[in-house]
Amino acid sequence: MFSGIVQGYTQLVNIKKKNKYLTYVFKFKEDQVKNLNLGNSISHNGCCLTVSNINKNFISFDIISETLNFTNLKFLKIGEYTNFERASKFNDEIGGHIVSGHIMTMVKIKKVINDEKEYAIWVTVLNSKVMQFILHKGFICLDGMSLTIAKIKKNDFCVHIIPETLRLTTIGSKKKDDFLNLEVDYFTQIVITTISRFKKQKNL
Repeated sequence: MFSGIVQGYTQLVNIKKKNKYLTYVFKFKEDQVKNLNLGNSISHNGCCLTVSNINKNFISFDIISETLNFTNLKFLKIGEYTNFERASKFNDEIGGHIVSGHIMTMVKIKKVINDEKEYAIWVTVLNSKVMQFILHKGFICLDGMSLTIAKIKKNDFCVHIIPETLRLTTIGSKKKDDFLNLEVDYFTQIVITTISRFKKQKNL
C-alpha cells in the first residue's frame, strides 16, 4: 500500500531480458533504500514492483508482460527516470490517499499549461470505461502522484501541479503525447461499482 506522496525519482540503469519477464535495475541514492529487503514493494510511476535483488543501491525488479501491457514502464529506456515511493508502514502519515499500486490504464497528455497563474495538465483516458470513476474534486493517482481532479470534459480531465510536486517528481519533464499511469481511488471504485450492480439487479 502507498500514499501517492512521491519520495523522489530513480534512474533505470539496466534491462535484463529473461524468458518470460524483464528485470529492470534502478540506481537509488543510498538513503532512499535504507533497511530495504528482498520482497519489499516500491512504487515506480505508481506501479507496485517487488524487490528481486539488492546490490548496494542498485535495486532489481522483475516485470511480467501483464505489467508492461498496462503501464508506461514498457516505454522506459535506460537512463530515464521514474517516480518512486517506498511502501507505507503502520503509523505513517498519509498525506495523499490510499494507493494500491495496481494500474488500471494509461492516460495520454493532451496539453500542458505552464504560465504565471498555474501549472496544469490535461490528459485523455485511454480506456473510456474508467471515466465512470473520474469525479470532479476526486482523488486520482498519475505516475504515483496523488492529485485532485480539477476539471472533466468527456474522456479528458485536468489536474494542477504544485511547485513541490514539480521539484520531487518527473512530471515537469512530461510533454504532450507522453503517457502516464493511472490508478483511480479504490473506495470510489467500490462505491460506483456497487451502485451500478444494484441498479442492474433492480432493473433501475
